[in-house]
Amino acid sequence: MFVQVFQGQIGDAEQMREALEDWTRRLAPGADGWLGSTVGVTDDGTLIGIARFESAEAARRNSGRAQQGEWFSGVEKLFPEGVQFHDCSDVSVARRGGSDEAGFVQVMQGRTGDVARLREMTSSLDRDHPDIRPDLLGYITALHDGGDGAFTQVMYFTSEEEARAGERGEIPAEAAEVLREAMELIQDLRYYDLREPWLHSPR
Repeated sequence: MFVQVFQGQIGDAEQMREALEDWTRRLAPGADGWLGSTVGVTDDGTLIGIARFESAEAARRNSGRAQQGEWFSGVEKLFPEGVQFHDCSDVSVARRGGSDEAGFVQVMQGRTGDVARLREMTSSLDRDHPDIRPDLLGYITALHDGGDGAFTQVMYFTSEEEARAGERGEIPAEAAEVLREAMELIQDLRYYDLREPWLHSPR
């Protein structure tokens, strides 16, 4: 899987939502290799979008389409401060991955100096403690191309209410220790809560 992350302050969230619906209706049928998109706006007006493709080649083909360029030229005007992009060739998927059934999505962005160790610890949690956090349907971890350890992790929850309850709940001591060690490997951590995620996938 290949992931494109795009983000920035949005001027009109409703216009952006309409533009995404338009893309899904008109352009998605010709976007070979597109697997789905997750987009949302935080309370402070930051838009975060994650587009999933089968491969980097599929993403490039989509970006190179004339229709795509025309569509984006209109969307770009909705970002008064511009749009930031992250291409991610190294992507891992856990549980059900990106789920269109999610009622709440939380995006984490940060940086780590030990990608392999962080990935190992995350995998061990799912392997050894598959039953913790049933409110978490699935998640995707995408390492930004560039080699500086920056990443975006997208977590799909049943609902915000259940996610908050899960945060407060107790988990096995061993799992809690792994989580604590994993968090120590992350710097510049930022959270983006998408309370009304816009979820699309090929029909």
